[in-house]
Amino acid sequence: MLTEFTINSFVVLFVVLDPVGVAAIFAALTQGHTDEYRRQMAMKGTLLSAVILILFAFLGNFLLTALGITLDAFRVAGGLFLLLLSIDMVFARQSGLRGTTKSENEEAEHKNDISVFPLAIPLIAGPGGITTLMLLMGGTGQQPLWVVSLMTVLVAVLVLMFVALIMAGGIVRIMGETGSNVVSRLLGILLAALAIQYMIDGIKGGFGF
Repeated sequence: MLTEFTINSFVVLFVVLDPVGVAAIFAALTQGHTDEYRRQMAMKGTLLSAVILILFAFLGNFLLTALGITLDAFRVAGGLFLLLLSIDMVFARQSGLRGTTKSENEEAEHKNDISVFPLAIPLIAGPGGITTLMLLMGGTGQQPLWVVSLMTVLVAVLVLMFVALIMAGGIVRIMGETGSNVVSRLLGILLAALAIQYMIDGIKGGFGF
């Protein structure tokens, strides 16, 4: 059961955080800059997003309780949100759900430090990643071993994110825009199925099925 949860968590977080897609955007944002600059931005952005995601993972349940929201209701809402996110991925389009808007991109082009915005927020620790992590944390039942497993998975995915950012230029050259979109579509289909499962679990729990 724990093994299944760990594998499922890794797949979901990898799909939602989308290291390949973020790397492509990062390559565009850092075009013309030195390798040292890219390494600094990648390191700072990844570490900051890790702090944000971990904070939401452990404080998310407290926030839901304070607002009077049940975990089952959050599962349904989160599943619906991830379903919309998966639709964006399948149709290979960027929106405020999984990337930056046009105006945000223009702002980022004039910033010397992009590690906080737009890299950490919203490209890595965006609404999709935060929602997913809170849902996964709710599935641990606060069991220490399961929580440790989830945090280990998060760290592993963020390490892959950092590696993807460092290799952003090479990834874009090898895969090209078409290749990146194909991978995104395939992962989007998988995410859609997982999103539906979250909604089903939430409905079952909410109505006591």
